[in-house]
Amino acid sequence: MNGDAVVQVEGLHKRYGGGGPEAVAGVDFAIQRREIFGLLGPNGAGKTTTIGAITTRIRPSAGRVLVDGIDVASDPVAAKLRIAVVPQLSNLDRSLTALENLTFHAAYFGARRRERRERAREMLQLLGLGGRESERVNNYSGGMAQRLMIARALMHDPHVLILDEPTTGLDPQSRLFLWDKMLELRERGTTLMLTTHDMVEADRLCDRIAIIDHGKVIALDTPRGLRRLLPAEQGLQLTVERAADPAAVFAELAERVETESDGEGRWTVRLYGDGDRPDLAGEVVEAIRRSDAELVDLRRIEGSLEDVFVHLTGRELR
Repeated sequence: MNGDAVVQVEGLHKRYGGGGPEAVAGVDFAIQRREIFGLLGPNGAGKTTTIGAITTRIRPSAGRVLVDGIDVASDPVAAKLRIAVVPQLSNLDRSLTALENLTFHAAYFGARRRERRERAREMLQLLGLGGRESERVNNYSGGMAQRLMIARALMHDPHVLILDEPTTGLDPQSRLFLWDKMLELRERGTTLMLTTHDMVEADRLCDRIAIIDHGKVIALDTPRGLRRLLPAEQGLQLTVERAADPAAVFAELAERVETESDGEGRWTVRLYGDGDRPDLAGEVVEAIRRSDAELVDLRRIEGSLEDVFVHLTGRELR
């Protein structure tokens, strides 16, 4: 294993059929214990196949996946004890109560009757469903059902929780609640792997993110580290007054200068490309002083995670 990695993906390849293209073409990454790891990519990039290999649902053509040092292909039963998956689409038994859904799941893993009922009530309380355990799932809202699926996945105390688009279609209150619970689960010792198309969600939750496209990992870093991949998309934004030609004042301080006037003598100026220079702000203030303009506001700007995603994977529809 790599350091304190709980999941290790090494040289993963998967080809469907005889001579078709590889769905996964050499994926490598490690997920550290007690981190939230994001796996992002366009549709058809290889995310689902990669997750299928980790969860033992798909057998790789080459390479291997280790979970807690266990080769998932050689010992899938032991690997499954350490993994739980929350799918994008609900697969709860809606004719049963919430408590029944959870206790039946725990029974598959050999938990005793008293143990699984106690665990179920604990998980229901954790996910904000305490007092609703006797209701049939058919009466649950979408947000409640999603929380119940997470509670069910946690019933056998997995080391790794894999969440596939966990907040798609949820209202803001339910989404924020689940974000808080994911962070809480990490603090409780659970490692989380998250796939999402919500870049704000990934940016807020993930310790590290791998972006996959055409079956390969094309970038892997922290959210802030990924933003550094953007060409000339970090720098400073300032508001100045009494500046005759702001573009000329700041032309030598950045790779690109954008200016916008309000028509009444106030300018918004964006300097891109040299935002990491520790002395840039001081140079900007000095340039304003020499030009007899007045500085109203100064702040750092940087590109978003969505900008990074589009920059790396393109704008074309998949």
